[in-house]
Formats: sequence, C-alpha cells, structure tokens
Amino acid sequence: MTREDLAAMLTAQTAACPPARAALLADGTFTVWDGLVPAQQLARTYRVRLRLTQRRGQPTLGLSTTVDLLFQAAEAPIRIGRIDTADTAEKPWTFMLFLNADATEVLACTGVARAASSEEL
Repeated sequence: MTREDLAAMLTAQTAACPPARAALLADGTFTVWDGLVPAQQLARTYRVRLRLTQRRGQPTLGLSTTVDLLFQAAEAPIRIGRIDTADTAEKPWTFMLFLNADATEVLACTGVARAASSEEL
C-alpha cells in the first residue's frame, strides 16, 4: 500500500482521520500489517485502552467512536495499521487504523498523544 492510497482512504470516519491523514502526508511513518483480527476482539481491547487513557488524562482522538464502530463490525476480519507523526512534530501522536480485510477501506481510526517519556504516563 502506498502513502497516497492510504491518505485517500482517510476521510471522516472518525475525528482522528483528518489529523492522521495530515500526519501521513507530512512524512509520518506508517505500516499496515498483514494479519486479520476479529473486530469484536479489537473492540474489547480498545475499550480497555479508552478507560486507561481517560484515567491518565491522556489526549485521544476518535477513540470512543472507534470502539463503537468496532463493536458494530462484530466478527468481521479487521486489518490494523499505524501512523506516527514525523519526529519534527511539536506534539507527537500515534494513529491506529482499522481497515477492512482487503485493506481497501478504513473503517475507523483513533489517535493518542504520545508522552515524552514513560514517566509522564
């Protein structure tokens, strides 16, 4: 998958998609993994992450909506991707992407602000 292909798929699925697209086009690193995971399993995992980030006060984008969308997808096979803002970013973010099985559509996207060090978590 090319950077341009992925950027074209990042529209308005969640509030995190436009900033993820901007990070990608600003030379952020990206990957889309080959394996597939049932949406329900991802929904449960990311529901826990939602609670943890809320408890820590860690900024997120589209995480709650992503959890809802993953629960709605039930047992559909999901491909996972990731975009990290370029090292020059003032506030570094990681965006997790959830694509359909053949990686032709982004179903959901969430972002989390990365802490400068693990001590800040």
